[in-house]
Amino acid sequence: MLYARKPDCRRPKVTFMIYHILNGDSLAYSFPATKIAGETIVVREALIDGSLSPGKDLPEFWHARAAFIGITESEYDNNVAKEFEKILTAPAGSVFYLWFEYDLFCQVNMWFVLSLINRLTVSKNVFAVYTSYAGKNHQHFWNGFGPATTSELEYCFANCIPLHDNDISFGNALWIAYQANDQKELLQLSKKQSPTFPFIAAVIQAHLDRFPANGDSGRPEKVIEDITKNISTDFPSVCKEFWKKESIYGFGDTQLKQLYDKVMHRHSKPG
Repeated sequence: MLYARKPDCRRPKVTFMIYHILNGDSLAYSFPATKIAGETIVVREALIDGSLSPGKDLPEFWHARAAFIGITESEYDNNVAKEFEKILTAPAGSVFYLWFEYDLFCQVNMWFVLSLINRLTVSKNVFAVYTSYAGKNHQHFWNGFGPATTSELEYCFANCIPLHDNDISFGNALWIAYQANDQKELLQLSKKQSPTFPFIAAVIQAHLDRFPANGDSGRPEKVIEDITKNISTDFPSVCKEFWKKESIYGFGDTQLKQLYDKVMHRHSKPG
């Protein structure tokens, strides 16, 4: 059972277009079973990884992302950019429900989405839809929507959190600092207490720990090193153990494989 947050935030005062911004195709696949009204916008990005060069405008940003991912600009435009552009062309009074999870992977994508919503000069209503499992330990906060049933997704929606203008501005500030790799600013922002971003301090610290100032291996690499030395070198097993220890990162197989290959290459070097 999921525990309640704030009741009855499903009925904003003004309702025109309703958008459910879903982080990934997995949630997009399970979401229709809820029969919740509204159009879906699917975020098919992993902004936790790769080039974030802003360029002079969004098309240049899309170009850099397509090049990093290794797909054509046309593929990126059709599968990724057009989804984001639905946000930018939303009419006045639109209602956005942001279905993101607490981990770093999802939060970074959410910050970017908030930066797009922040560009809108028209009136809008914005809500965050989070999921948490009652009666379980803190680690399960990072499990997100993956194991949620239809009724649990409906419960999450019923207990969404309204975002005010200052929350949207905060998300925009987080994205700007993250995109610029401004670690000092991120650390400063992490000190802000916000019910909209309940684990912001832990999430930002996890990000900063990826890039130690002393040039040492980052926290994720160290965890993988420990797993390969003491538990297993088998990649599926490494993924499973990493998720047990560091699910706060929300890494997918792509990010973990890059780190795994880096660690294994280091181990294979003579001497």
